[in-house]
Amino acid sequence: MAVALQERIFASERFDEALALEVFRFQASACEPYRRYIELLGLNPFEVTDIKRIPYLPVEFFKTHRIWSAASDLEPETVFTSSGTTGSETSRHYVASTALYDEAFTRGFGHFYGLAEGWSIFALLPSYLERTGSSLIWMVERLQAKNRACGGFYLYDHDKLTADLTAASQKGEKILLIGVAFALLDYAEYLSNQGIELHLPSDAVVMETGGMKGRRREVSRETMHETLKRAFGVGAIHSEYGMTELLSQAYSTGEGLFRCPPWMRVSTRDLQSPLQPLAAGKMGGLNIIDLANLYSCSFLAIQDRGIVYGDGAFRVLGRIEGAQLRGCNMLIE
Repeated sequence: MAVALQERIFASERFDEALALEVFRFQASACEPYRRYIELLGLNPFEVTDIKRIPYLPVEFFKTHRIWSAASDLEPETVFTSSGTTGSETSRHYVASTALYDEAFTRGFGHFYGLAEGWSIFALLPSYLERTGSSLIWMVERLQAKNRACGGFYLYDHDKLTADLTAASQKGEKILLIGVAFALLDYAEYLSNQGIELHLPSDAVVMETGGMKGRRREVSRETMHETLKRAFGVGAIHSEYGMTELLSQAYSTGEGLFRCPPWMRVSTRDLQSPLQPLAAGKMGGLNIIDLANLYSCSFLAIQDRGIVYGDGAFRVLGRIEGAQLRGCNMLIE
């Protein structure tokens, strides 16, 4: 059954609600923690005929349970882990098919930016490079490999990054500079201190992946983007929205307004009544359907709050205070 479902994930140019219901019924049986969670909610999966009634598993379960919807005798091809903070639990995403992840991020990137082969990708992702198990590093490495002309990972080597960006600009390369927020701000500060003006091509993209990771004082997305626009001489700062527990990404081409690829959908839930979905335009907790999560769980309640608009685009407004849903976790401990 799972193989047949996998073949249909990327087949449609629009979100396939019928497929989502089939994936839900499959995971309601195959994923033991999700099955128990649904049972404790008193739901019969076969009576759920509207995706609005699908329950979303709190994403914290990836920290405390093996979220696995593949055959019991199948070993994961890899395990992605979250960064976490010292002493905190980290999420573990057991990935049964790395090929499925590769196809998801390649198609997702292509949906918004065209073929990765057309881009020279420069990455400032130090906090991810300094540990193992990062799904973001896996993604960027493989996107970079599709165009070996320029680019790479630069850790803290701002001198080399500047030289390589300048050379790529002079050669007319199509440039994507992707980085975690604090690393891009550090690089912007370096350019300012050195009196360097980058002259990137007009079609260059600077993309932040969020996160200060305790390295810098938190600032609003708007303030951060203004700083980066001035530093890099671009008209907009793009953003990537992804996480360890998801195999797909949403992208913003500016102003913090994210859009999803066709097999992914975001909605909101009432913060006081988490099983209650909200109408478009209402602020609430974010729920995400990621059909590429076929072998784990595709229906996740994320601990970010935001607004989803009528066309499916969404904004992230920050973390939900007291985000650890320990009451929900205790349901199936």
